[in-house]
Amino acid sequence: MPKIRHLAIKTKDPERLAKFYGEVFDMKVIHTSKTGGTYMSDGYLTLAILPNRGDAAPSGINHFGFQVDDIDDVEAKLATWNEPMTERPSTRPFAEHRAMDPDGNLFDISVHGYDDVEYAADRQMKAKKAEKQPA
Repeated sequence: MPKIRHLAIKTKDPERLAKFYGEVFDMKVIHTSKTGGTYMSDGYLTLAILPNRGDAAPSGINHFGFQVDDIDDVEAKLATWNEPMTERPSTRPFAEHRAMDPDGNLFDISVHGYDDVEYAADRQMKAKKAEKQPA
């Protein structure tokens, strides 16, 4: 089955973003290119941090997400970068939190990942239906 294995972000400061993703999410640099790109990995996914040349704003990515073991640890690391973490609404089942990197790229942060993708509203509706059914 096809799988997403890398994402690419354009930035005017690849070194700064590489430092951010290394410090906050423990990603490791696996390659640097002659053109200024830095390629990092968590052991599964590769994040390409590419230099944005010129004055045009990059098209960019809407957002991407990390699954983590310790949300408090990530929140503390984000704080050292003055990047606050916010909670996501319960209607967004795939991630509990959201933050952004120093360039303003949004990313989700989840402890649960895709383990429970059923919306809370759907669970409540099913529970109400079950209560109404005769025993």
